[in-house]
Amino acid sequence: CAENCGSFLGRLRHFVDIIDPSTLFVSEKRLKECMKLLDDYKHGELPPGVSDLQLWEAQKIKQAIIHPDTGEKIFMPFRMSGYVPFGTPIWLNQSHNACVNYANRNATKPTPTSKFLQGYVGAVTSAVSIAVGLNVLIQKAHKLSPATRMIIQRLVPFPAVASANICNVCLMRHNELSEGIDVLDSNGNVVGSSKIAARHAIMETAFTRVVLPMPIFVLPPIIMSYLERLRFLQSNRRLLLPIHSLVCLVTFGLSLPVAISLFPQMSQIEVSCLEPEIAMATDCKVVTYNKGL
Repeated sequence: CAENCGSFLGRLRHFVDIIDPSTLFVSEKRLKECMKLLDDYKHGELPPGVSDLQLWEAQKIKQAIIHPDTGEKIFMPFRMSGYVPFGTPIWLNQSHNACVNYANRNATKPTPTSKFLQGYVGAVTSAVSIAVGLNVLIQKAHKLSPATRMIIQRLVPFPAVASANICNVCLMRHNELSEGIDVLDSNGNVVGSSKIAARHAIMETAFTRVVLPMPIFVLPPIIMSYLERLRFLQSNRRLLLPIHSLVCLVTFGLSLPVAISLFPQMSQIEVSCLEPEIAMATDCKVVTYNKGL
């Protein structure tokens, strides 16, 4: 699997496959066929005539749909291939973000429904409060000159969204911080449960949520400032909104795989950095954990 190689480009190619929207419409029958094909390959029982391309396609479908910890299907709207972070009211957007963060978490430890609900309420409330509060604060800053206020209003959305995203990730996955997550040795065996690894996993995921909106705030305004000068659009102003939406969609389609490729999903950490009981339980110098997405 390309995602497991150490290079950023390898992970990028992998995640471009994982977020392919066509995987949202894979039938249950097709998924079972892919799972069986991969299982046959694992046990050396591949039927004759199966090509490498078929195996790669089967693996792509499995990894896009099945959670690596639970082995269960991720609900379709909450897969990375169904992730749409804009174009909806902010509370609905942050609710969707919360469900995406939860569905793609490290799931080696069960999360009680009560903790999920606490995390959801906290995540959405804090995220919406930050995003709305900063904008309201700037609008009420009467002492600032109109020019200064306009500049700040254009700069505020990014830190507002980034802060909201960090809160969302941390609160939806707070159970991992209290319970820890499983770390694995080189043979894939569970060595123990680590709160330190959980902290690393959530920090890495939160960082990707900071990087994710950057291109969306930078590229569309630059591209639209050029397109708006075109004679065709000047005479067809009604096309500006759909073209702007298309530019945002394409930009997000590029930024999502880049952001989630910054760190391997199956990350590694040195045993010396973890709890003493982990070091006592294995001879490995490095262990692996599922960072989540």
